[in-house]
Amino acid sequence: MRNLNQDNITQAVLARFADTPNPRLHEIVTSLVQHLHAFAREVKLTEAEWKQGIDYLTATGQMCDDTRQEFILLSDVLGLSMLTIAMNNDKPAGCTEATVFGPFYVEGAPEYAHGDDVANGAAGEPCDVSVTVRGLDGAPVAGAVVDVWQADAGGHYDVQHPELGHAENRGRLHTGPDGALHFRSVLAEAYPIPTDGPVGQLLDATRRHPWRPAHLHFMIQAPGYERLITHVFREGDQWLDSDAVFAVRESLVAPWTRQADGRWRLDFDFVLNPLAAAPARSAPQAAAQPA
Repeated sequence: MRNLNQDNITQAVLARFADTPNPRLHEIVTSLVQHLHAFAREVKLTEAEWKQGIDYLTATGQMCDDTRQEFILLSDVLGLSMLTIAMNNDKPAGCTEATVFGPFYVEGAPEYAHGDDVANGAAGEPCDVSVTVRGLDGAPVAGAVVDVWQADAGGHYDVQHPELGHAENRGRLHTGPDGALHFRSVLAEAYPIPTDGPVGQLLDATRRHPWRPAHLHFMIQAPGYERLITHVFREGDQWLDSDAVFAVRESLVAPWTRQADGRWRLDFDFVLNPLAAAPARSAPQAAAQPA
């Protein structure tokens, strides 16, 4: 088609995708084109602004490496990550709610036995964590694989300390026959998301703070159950109502209590959704890759 203009170009582009063999891909691409074109028309996008947007996305990609995924961070602060999670994790009442994966999960975390110290030298006040994993029927889930990770007292994850050479504040454990496990760690503290890249520039330009309330990450997997990716948030944190990535849910807020010996303690019960109860999806949900 020749003589394209602002009034007919959208339909011309859509027509080029008409023969896409995968129906789902066709649905996504055509909807994307329509919304992108509508956005450009709505804001009257200038060529200079378009170029600035391209440069921003390029810089976002250049910030990504094996230990940091700036695009996930961008998705998080735009609320897209949490929207996608909310749409795809509609669980029955009583199940533990899901929340964002976060940008600092790392595959291949060290294996730990119950009672071990997963902090592995990380700075922070000592804390004991005890959890149980059950199904929706209340039955304990034995042998569940539980990945945990968190920031240190300075608000940094181990991958933000490349000089370490070993994992800190992250590990993998397995529930016992009673569905329980326990480990030692450090007290969860609030911290700012990384602001040294394009996402930080966006927050600064829009006068948004970068803070996340104190939390501990969990990923729980067990045969016969939906995988659960979630946080447990520390009760009383000042950032609970303005989390930079919109991930807080009231059911995931729990008290960390100080014990007589000065150590902190967290107790939390997780309830998994049986696969039979999981809503049907056109394709399996894939975990976001870590930043």
